[in-house]
Amino acid sequence: MKSSRAYTISAHPLVVVLILAITSISCSLLASGPFNDSFDSAGNWGSGSSPDVEGQVNDGVYEMLVKSNHGLYLATAGKNFGDGVYEVEATQIDGPLNNGYGMLFRVDESTDSFYVFEISGDGYVWIGYCSDLCETEAVSLVGGDWFRSPAVNTGLQVKNRLRVEADGPQMTFFVNGVELGRTSDNRISEGDIAVMVEALGQPGVRVAFDNFSVEPK
Repeated sequence: MKSSRAYTISAHPLVVVLILAITSISCSLLASGPFNDSFDSAGNWGSGSSPDVEGQVNDGVYEMLVKSNHGLYLATAGKNFGDGVYEVEATQIDGPLNNGYGMLFRVDESTDSFYVFEISGDGYVWIGYCSDLCETEAVSLVGGDWFRSPAVNTGLQVKNRLRVEADGPQMTFFVNGVELGRTSDNRISEGDIAVMVEALGQPGVRVAFDNFSVEPK
């Protein structure tokens, strides 16, 4: 069990996290074509550094290092998507395995809400919805809380591929081609995408993201 939180992000410093998004340009129009980013260039992804977190495109990946003991940190792409297939590759490079990392989708900046799909270095999964930057509401949508899955490749320097198929309120979640669960939730219909890393009691979590793609429906 992940005892360090029952989604303990009620006091996380996401206002600091948003520093990573200062170069990100918000777009309100739905993207009509596919999106594929291999991080060969910075593009519109938020980047920057603070005492708590660093994030930047480097050597063909987006790399994020969390230096704080606690907190969920994100960097957005400055895009807008609704229904479609969302995929990203994530590799933990360094740090404690008790963590969280993955993607956010349908990020709504007007309400600071989004859907979360994260895994951990020790083989757990959390899928849920957050509003008000997770400060007032963080609701698990699959499995009741963190749940263990053998589909997650554990440890350092191992790649995991996260995939979400979103069709209206219906969402299906996969890791490395294995379905983890399905849910129905209609609170957000469209929004930005983001990579995210969460510290759960220890600093030093470093994760590299690559090949973020969205195939709109």
